[in-house]
Amino acid sequence: MEGLCICARFLEDGDMFTVDWLIAELRGLVSVSGEPIQRLGAYAVEGLVARLASSGSAIYNALRCKEPVLPASMELLSYMHVLYEICPYFKFGYMSANGAIAEAIKEENRIHIIDFQISQGTQWITLIKALADRPGGPPHIRITGIDGGGGLEIVGGRLKMLAQQFKVPFEFHAVGIPASEIQVENLKIQPGEAIAVNFALVLHHMPDESVGTQNHRDRLLRMVKGLYPKVVTLVEQESNTNTAPFFARFVETLNYYSAIFESIDVALPREHRERINVEQHCLAREVVNIIACEGVERVERHELLGKWRSRFAMAGFKPYPLSSYVNGAIKALLGKYSSKYTLEEKDGALYLGWMDRHLVSSCAWR
Repeated sequence: MEGLCICARFLEDGDMFTVDWLIAELRGLVSVSGEPIQRLGAYAVEGLVARLASSGSAIYNALRCKEPVLPASMELLSYMHVLYEICPYFKFGYMSANGAIAEAIKEENRIHIIDFQISQGTQWITLIKALADRPGGPPHIRITGIDGGGGLEIVGGRLKMLAQQFKVPFEFHAVGIPASEIQVENLKIQPGEAIAVNFALVLHHMPDESVGTQNHRDRLLRMVKGLYPKVVTLVEQESNTNTAPFFARFVETLNYYSAIFESIDVALPREHRERINVEQHCLAREVVNIIACEGVERVERHELLGKWRSRFAMAGFKPYPLSSYVNGAIKALLGKYSSKYTLEEKDGALYLGWMDRHLVSSCAWR
């Protein structure tokens, strides 16, 4: 890791002769099938090379995490779903958010869930099943799924089939535009529905005031507050890369993702082809984007929960504490994974970590 940081420092200082020499040396020390730091190092080196070549954005767009491996087949899972199965990060976020939503809408008969990054819709499977068992019968559920990457028809079809199977009245409203471009009229709000808004690992993709005059990060929060939702859930990576200068951002990226790579190391063998694909398509694309890109091309712009708290408070939100039941359910979930995962409850929020590093935070607002 020290050699990577030295190289990044020379790059920041503009000493390209030394950078080229160090990159050649580092390439002999890293490997996509080695120790966790060697694997992360391989992608960090590619990030440095892409920064020199201004090719980071092209690499980011070429790698595919959320899409099915073969789009023509609904059976083949995306790399994101493989990551969902081998590590608890997504399950932690989805479970904590669903717990807050279920609590907030427990008395409601017409529910409208607005998901600003629905991906494959995995989050809503357990909630639909849980609401099917509600005493007195299930509520009417309407999900607005937002995703600018396509595939919403497949996601909506899956959720409709599930709802039919469990006899839950259900509608799916697809909005196939990027979350940053959403306006109130895109959401088709109807009178009499209880609104729940879900921001799961998506708000850090919204450009803020540091990128340009259009601060979509805060605009969306103000817009959502104007919908008078019963609850708004936030799940985010606990990392500080948004406005950090290049070198500090590079070091933060190594520290954060080294914990992620270590946690994958205990889940899949090092030579496992699926593990290499998951790390390349889901994690390397983020690492390269953070290291190589600036301005609007840098899509991965994480902030710590303290900063998110400030943004939500400025938009007029108040904290909605997560229930102790959710905490217990997540503890049970973590019992199925490595004992090195940690769970901490602090100031009404939950933090999932690996050893001594917080990795994902979850909280709710209203």
